Amino acid sequence: MRTKVLVEAEVRPTEDEGKVAKAITSLTGSSSFKKIQMGRRAYLTQEGGEEILAAFRALLRRERILDAARKMMLRGTDEQESKFTFFVNKQVAMTGHLSFCMPEGESPMGPISFTIETADPKSLIEWLATRTIDGIPVDELCQSGSQHSAHSERHSKR
Repeated sequence: MRTKVLVEAEVRPTEDEGKVAKAITSLTGSSSFKKIQMGRRAYLTQEGGEEILAAFRALLRRERILDAARKMMLRGTDEQESKFTFFVNKQVAMTGHLSFCMPEGESPMGPISFTIETADPKSLIEWLATRTIDGIPVDELCQSGSQHSAHSERHSKR
């Protein structure tokens, strides 16, 4: 199964569509959108594969929220359907930052939703938001073989 990513945000009547597009672009690095009208509601969407997630992965690392991100993504995992869903605060994304939220109530203008279908959701989540030791991503520790890595392993055995 190829990975399919759907990113979606409602454009509310009081919002500037360009700002909503900027918020999504800050998360995905892509400026290609479809506008979907459903009755009185308008949505901006992006569809693609793992390439849409590369900028998001880098943002998670820059924001240093890998552990929290992994928890939110795992919470939204549906193993039977081979997918996971999570939500990001649209207003925070407009500033180029990242904050996870619930689908309702935490983002006054509505969230940006990510729905990701993949054969192995947990492996993709591990790639997006790897575990950390002392705030350093485990995959970076393994690659660097630094002394900090040895210190961190001893620290984690306490």
